[in-house]
Amino acid sequence: MIGNHSRVGLLRAAFVITTFLTPLTPSFAQDSAPVRFVVPFTPGGGNDILARTLAPHLAEKLHRNVIVDNKPGAGGNIGTAFVANAKPDGNTILIAGSQITTQPALGMKTSFDIQKDLAPVGMIAEVPMIFVVNPKMPYKTMEEFIQYAREHPNEINYSSPGIGVPQHLAGELLAGLAKIDITHVPYQGTGPSVADVIGGQIQSTFGSMGSVLPQIQNGTLRALGTARSKRTSVLPDVPAFSEVKEGNMNQYNASLWFSVMAPAGTPRDKINSLNAAINDALDTPDVKKKLSEQGFEISKSTPEELGKIVDSDLALWKKVAEDNHLSSQ
Repeated sequence: MIGNHSRVGLLRAAFVITTFLTPLTPSFAQDSAPVRFVVPFTPGGGNDILARTLAPHLAEKLHRNVIVDNKPGAGGNIGTAFVANAKPDGNTILIAGSQITTQPALGMKTSFDIQKDLAPVGMIAEVPMIFVVNPKMPYKTMEEFIQYAREHPNEINYSSPGIGVPQHLAGELLAGLAKIDITHVPYQGTGPSVADVIGGQIQSTFGSMGSVLPQIQNGTLRALGTARSKRTSVLPDVPAFSEVKEGNMNQYNASLWFSVMAPAGTPRDKINSLNAAINDALDTPDVKKKLSEQGFEISKSTPEELGKIVDSDLALWKKVAEDNHLSSQ
C-alpha cells in the first residue's frame, strides 16, 4: 500500500513529467488566463467565421482557452476600440478586416489610431473581389469595358453595398487608374446591389467571391476581372486587374483581407507566439478546408509584413478619397 507521502511524491513526479512532455508556447507557458478573440461584427459574417474556425486551433497551440467575443457596432469600431484600450498582455486580440484602412480615408471619427493603438500580429486570409457585369452588356473583357466607358462617359453605373465600403472604393480606384467616368450607385447591402446587376438595372458591380460565384457559374453574371494583382484559383480563367493593358491598371490591388491585431505595447514575445500559433493553425488541413469552402484564400504573414500592408492601404485609400472628394461626413 502506498502511503500519503508517497502518493504526493508520485503526483508531483507525474506533474513534472507531464509538464516537460507537453510542448508549451514559451511566452504563454506561465499564463492560464483565457485569450479573448474579439470580433467587431455580429455573428455569421466573414470576421466571425474566421475567428470561430481558428479559435479551437489557437487554443490547442497556445494551451489556453480562446473565447470568441462579438462586439458589433459603429462599422466595427466599438470592438476595435475595446481591443485598442485593452491591457497589452496578449490576452486580448482582434480580428481586423481591411475596412480599418478605408474608414480613416473617409474621415470617420474613432477613439483610436490604427497605427498607434494597435499592434499587427499577422494576416489570416483574403477574399478576392470580382468585377462582374450583366451578361447582356456588349463588353466581354476588361479592355472592352474600359474602351466602352471612355466612349460613353457617365453612362455606365456600378453598384455597391453602401457609401465608403471597400466595393465603393474599388470602383473609384478603377475609374482613376483606367481614366474612365462611371457612376456609383449605393445600395443597402450586398444582396440588392448584386440583384440589380442581374436584373439589368445596373451594368456592373464588385462582389466578394461568395456573393457572386454562383451567379458567375450559372451565367447570370459575367466576370471580367479579379480586383487585385493576381488571379484566384477559384476562377483561374478570369484575369487579374493588374494584367489589363489599359491605363495604369498594373497598379491595381483591392482585395478584402482579414488579420489579427493586438493592443499596442503587447510584448514582442507574445506577438511572436500568437503569430506562430496562427500560422500553424492555417496550415492544418481542417482549417484549409473550412476556409476554402467559405470562399477565403489563406494569406499568412509576419507582423512586419502586416504592418506594411496596413500602412500601404491607408495611403492608397486616402489618395482615392481625396482624388474623388469622398467623405463619410
